[in-house]
Amino acid sequence: MSKKFLSTAALAAVLMTSTSVLAQEAAPAAAIDPAQYTQAVDSILANAKFEAAVKHMDDTYDQLLAEFEELTEIPSGPFMEEKISARYAELLTAAGLTDVKVDEEGNSIGLWKGTAGDGKFLVVSAHLDTVFPEGTDVNIQWKGTEAHAPGVRDDKMSTAILLAYARAMKEAGIQTKDDILFVGTVGEEGPGDLRGVRYLFNEGEYKDKIKGFFSVEGGSAGSATVGGTGSVRYRVHFKGPGGHSFGAFGLVNPAYALADFMTTFSQIQVPANPKTTHSVGILDGGTSVNSIPFAVSAEIDMRSNDPSELDKVHERMKVIADQAVANENARRSVAEGPITVELEQIGLRPAGQTTEDTDIFQMTKAAFQATVGDFKGEGFGSTDSNIPMSLGIPALTIGANSGIGGRGHSLDEWLETAKDKTLPNMRATLAVVLANAGMANE
Repeated sequence: MSKKFLSTAALAAVLMTSTSVLAQEAAPAAAIDPAQYTQAVDSILANAKFEAAVKHMDDTYDQLLAEFEELTEIPSGPFMEEKISARYAELLTAAGLTDVKVDEEGNSIGLWKGTAGDGKFLVVSAHLDTVFPEGTDVNIQWKGTEAHAPGVRDDKMSTAILLAYARAMKEAGIQTKDDILFVGTVGEEGPGDLRGVRYLFNEGEYKDKIKGFFSVEGGSAGSATVGGTGSVRYRVHFKGPGGHSFGAFGLVNPAYALADFMTTFSQIQVPANPKTTHSVGILDGGTSVNSIPFAVSAEIDMRSNDPSELDKVHERMKVIADQAVANENARRSVAEGPITVELEQIGLRPAGQTTEDTDIFQMTKAAFQATVGDFKGEGFGSTDSNIPMSLGIPALTIGANSGIGGRGHSLDEWLETAKDKTLPNMRATLAVVLANAGMANE
């Protein structure tokens, strides 16, 4: 059996949620005192420059919508981000950011220079890519203030909102203590396997220089994804000698081995809490209806909010694959060769979590409670935040758009873009960013 995967021990090490040195440093020495965070947020909300920034976003909302439409209509499916990365870099420059570049993986990065930076950066990001393949019609169809097109909610509005933040901060004369990196990431969706943010943290210029991370995704302000759901994905290949469906009948058949594998794989028992799942997503193989296939494959996805539960499913999957091979080779003739299986790992999203005792959690909670009156900080998901969370770097995924929309990852995805529905959420999330970056109180 040919296998391309991490060992169980290695995978567990990768997926294990660690306690960050940065998170430990960020945590208060004693019990959490909410007052310190509330006071910091209140000082920002009372600052005339903050309200000037909000007014600027209000006055220039049509520009935000124009950039949202432009970015939506640039095709940017998996590994198709070159054009949008280049354009986003131009827009970051126009928004007043410095040191703008497209890194080697395709992330577009612009720097907001703080007044007392410590050599570490706060990242505010949104992903540029979508799930939609080449040839997809991505032109927006407007129905009043509703935008209908693939990617509008996930995550093109967020990319435009980040530009509006940078412009408003500059025009209002806002200063922050920390340096901020505004980043349009690539490869967040599906087969991209978080390659943009993975590069940012593990290989890029800012490796080991990021102390906090926000991913701005579809949805309204007031909630946060605090946990990264881990996932492992494989392409499972069953191979055999093949032959004529009639003349070679009786020989082993990789399609039957695959069916055996899928049936047993589907029966793996998993806990409801922590949520753990498995699925077969894509099937491929065969040459003709009257031929025993010589190769068939399935792409499978396994996920869990708990690394140990994910590891259990992962290990069970490997046993099932071996057993499916043994079963088919025992049932039919191997005179022309046996069935074999190859497990090709095609995705690994590590798990992690940002805990309540971190500054980023508490400051974000205080900012959302002060602006939209609510904070839900219990969510898990698979987002760009998985990577920093898995490295122990405090990270949250938050929303800033209207929160009204639906049909994500479908051709009829839609988003309500009315200013009166969106601007309050933009205001709230801008307060989150400035509170975490240390807005100067002038």
